[in-house]
Amino acid sequence: MLAAVAWGLAAHRRTMDAGADQLAGADRDWLLAAAAATLATWVCAAITQQGAVVERLPARRLVAAQFAACAANHVLPAGVGASLVNLRFLTRCGLSTTRSATALAVKAAVGGLVRLALAILLLLTSPRVPSLSPAISRPTLAQGAVGCVVLAVSALILYGPVRRRVREAARQALADVRAVHGKRSRVCALWGGSLGFALLHAAVLVAVVRALDVSVPAEHVMLAYLLASGAAVLLPTPGGLGSLDAALVLTLTAAGTSGTVALSAVFGYRFLTAWLPLFPGLVVWGWMVRRSVL
Repeated sequence: MLAAVAWGLAAHRRTMDAGADQLAGADRDWLLAAAAATLATWVCAAITQQGAVVERLPARRLVAAQFAACAANHVLPAGVGASLVNLRFLTRCGLSTTRSATALAVKAAVGGLVRLALAILLLLTSPRVPSLSPAISRPTLAQGAVGCVVLAVSALILYGPVRRRVREAARQALADVRAVHGKRSRVCALWGGSLGFALLHAAVLVAVVRALDVSVPAEHVMLAYLLASGAAVLLPTPGGLGSLDAALVLTLTAAGTSGTVALSAVFGYRFLTAWLPLFPGLVVWGWMVRRSVL
């Protein structure tokens, strides 16, 4: 994947240089707004994680763990790094491994449902969205195929030799889900935090596009982000490297932006959400490991 990304950068060097130059001259106020939205995403991630468990977690360490998880996500593919950091953090807080894994699964499932609901809502309410139909069809079909494969594998497991253990784990997971949804504060934190996390990431991209002085409707940019983030899951690379970038360029171009502007917007979004906090996140990660928080 890294070789493919390097080849793509070399093949389109002029376009990449033009996109970087355009981003360098962008509106600083909108970029500051995008940076503020980026900072808020880690708070929303912490709120969502708190909503996935009944026990009260230490707030400051929880936010720090989400910041460290963002950096760890660029080491292992498909969000595995962030999941391992949060799993370790929850077990250090006294939860069992099974309950911690259940909390992470609940968080991921709610996040996926929220993104799907937002995408459907934007598709139904936003005017002139047929231009995004080519970017919608392939991810949708691919996700459906992946879902069918997952269901088939799950069915085989349920009728295999580990059927009892799977059923016991499912019962315990269901009990944890019921306990979480039995508290109004946890429900609001889980679903509200997931909604805020998705909206804030979309807001970062919208602010970067506005900084480039492009008159594309904000709802189209938000829909482009939701579709791109869903499609990027199908290619598990560390931090979505290459997959998310290509999907964002594709969907932004389909939404009405030029190729150069789309590249500039992706540069700005990735710089704020991935590359700029990478080194500080690794420092926080090491500090938390040294203090036995992770």
